[in-house]
Amino acid sequence: MALVTAWLRIPFWQRVLGGFLLGALAGWLMGPAAETWFQPLGDVYVNLIKMIAIPLVLFAVINAVGALHGQKSIAALAGRTFAWFAVTAVLAVAVGLAVGWIIKPGVGVGALSIASDYTPKDVPGPLDVLLNIVPQNPFRALSATAAGKTPEGMNVIVPSNSTILQVIFFAGLIGFAFVKLGDKVVGLRSLAREANDMMIQVTRFVLEFTPLGTFGLIAGLVGAYGFEKLLPLGNFVIALFIACILQIVVVYGALLLIHGLNPLKFFRGAAPAMQVGFVASSSFAAMPVSLRAVQHNHGVDKDYAAFAVPLGASIKMDGCGAIYPALAAVFIAQYSGIELHAGTYVTIALASVLGSFGTAGVPGTAVIMATVVLSAAGLPLEAIGYLYAIDRVLDMMRTMTNVTGQMLVPVLVAKETGLLDRTVYEAASSNVGVEHDDAGQPIKEQA
Repeated sequence: MALVTAWLRIPFWQRVLGGFLLGALAGWLMGPAAETWFQPLGDVYVNLIKMIAIPLVLFAVINAVGALHGQKSIAALAGRTFAWFAVTAVLAVAVGLAVGWIIKPGVGVGALSIASDYTPKDVPGPLDVLLNIVPQNPFRALSATAAGKTPEGMNVIVPSNSTILQVIFFAGLIGFAFVKLGDKVVGLRSLAREANDMMIQVTRFVLEFTPLGTFGLIAGLVGAYGFEKLLPLGNFVIALFIACILQIVVVYGALLLIHGLNPLKFFRGAAPAMQVGFVASSSFAAMPVSLRAVQHNHGVDKDYAAFAVPLGASIKMDGCGAIYPALAAVFIAQYSGIELHAGTYVTIALASVLGSFGTAGVPGTAVIMATVVLSAAGLPLEAIGYLYAIDRVLDMMRTMTNVTGQMLVPVLVAKETGLLDRTVYEAASSNVGVEHDDAGQPIKEQA
C-alpha cells in the first residue's frame, strides 16, 4: 500500500515519461521479442481508452447541451470554435509548406520503392461525409467502437461508416430536447449529470494505467520497427518533426500570448494528453485525457469542453490534415522534379484546409488527406506509397500535434467568452489521474 501511495504521489506526466523511456530501452535491448512480450500491455490500455470514449462523449455532450442556456448560446460557441479550427489549420498548412520549401526533403533522395503493404485509399465525397454525421441507427453508432480492422490492417475505431460525430449529433439532440422540455425532464437531466460524473470517475481510474500502457506501446514499436526504414527518408521525418514542433511551440504559443495566456502553463497542463497522443497515435485514444486536461488543468468550462474536445478529436487535425499533406506534396514535387508555382501552393493550401474537415472520422486520415491534396495539385498519387513505409513513426508526431490543437482551441474560445477559470489555468496542474493528498487519500473535486 505504501508503494502504491508513493507511486501516485509522483506527478502524472513524470510517470508517463518514465514509462516511455523504459519502454524505449526495453524495445532497444530485446528487439523484435519486445513486441511479443510488451505490446499486449499497450493493446489492453488502448482498449480501455476506447471502452470509455463513447459513453464519456455521450453523457458529457447530453449534460453540456442540456446545461447551456438555449440554442443561441450553443450556436455562438460552435461558430467561434469552427472559426479557430479553420484559422489554426491555415497556419499549419503555411508551416508545412514553409518547412518543405526551406529544408527541401525531396531533393537528393535516391530511388525509392513503394511500400509493399500500401494500397490506394478511397476518398469519400463531401456529401457522403455529411450524410454519415446523421446515424441511421444511434445504437449502432454507440456500439460500433473498435469492432474491426481495414484491409490494410488499420484499427477501425467506428466501422460501417459510423463516426463519433454521430454520437455527438445524437447526444446533442437529446440535450436540445432537455432544453425544450425544461422542468418536465428534471429527473432525466439529473440522471445525465450523474452519469457524466460517473464516467469522469471511471476515466480517472483508466488513466492511472497510462504509464504502463505507454511502456507497452513504445517497447513494441521500438522492438518491431527498428531504424532501417527511416534511413532513406530521414530528411522527410526530420522535416515533419520540425514542422510539428514549430506549429506547437511557435504558432500555438503565439496565439496563447495574444490571448494573454502563459504558453508554459498551457503545455504543462496539456502534457499528459500530448504524451498519450504521441504513443497511441490516435486522437480518439487521447480524447478522454484531452477532455480531462482541458477541464481539470486548464480551467475550461466543463459544459463547453464536453462539446468542443470530442468535436476536435473528430475534425481538428493540424498534423494529419494540414501539415503532413502540405509537406508531402512539396516532398513529392521535389523528388519528382516538378516545379510548384504560386497557384499550386494556393491549391495545396485550400485542399488541405477544406479537405481536413471533409475526411473527418475516416480511418487513415493522413494518407487520405495526402491523396486529396496530391490530386488537387496534379502530383503523382502513387508517390504516397514511398512514405507509407514510415507512416507509423510519422503518425506519432502528427497525432501529438492534432491533440495539442484540439486542446488549444477550447482554451482560446473559453478565454474569449469568459468560460476560462484563470485560477485553475495559472495553477498549471499536470495531473489528470486520481489525485491524492499527503495521507494518500483520494482528493474529492468540487462540483
